[in-house]
Amino acid sequence: MPTSPSKQLDVVPNPQPDRDYEINIEIPEFTCLCPKTGQPDFATIRIRYVPDERIVELKSLKLYIWSYRNEGAFHEAVTNRILNDVAAVAAPRWIEVTGDFGVRGGIKTVVRATQGKRPEI
Repeated sequence: MPTSPSKQLDVVPNPQPDRDYEINIEIPEFTCLCPKTGQPDFATIRIRYVPDERIVELKSLKLYIWSYRNEGAFHEAVTNRILNDVAAVAAPRWIEVTGDFGVRGGIKTVVRATQGKRPEI
């Protein structure tokens, strides 16, 4: 597996596909660039999902998140893109991605995107 940034997300089989359970992943050191100014934006990305047949392999997720470091992206766009990319490979029953961005210019932004119907757990 590579040790440099990558847009490839890998999955592994869910060990309990017959059960609804929630996976919570917190990434407190997310960085991307403001597409207007080129200045860095810092965020905590939270991914919560109820898996179906597959779960996201965490090392590939780390390299995927790292790939945003030098990429220009608006907060709303990057949060939704992370959701789309994880959902595309893992096909969870439900997923929520939250981008909790640091204060910039006196404004704090929190973006939350969801997909699917959340099962009762």
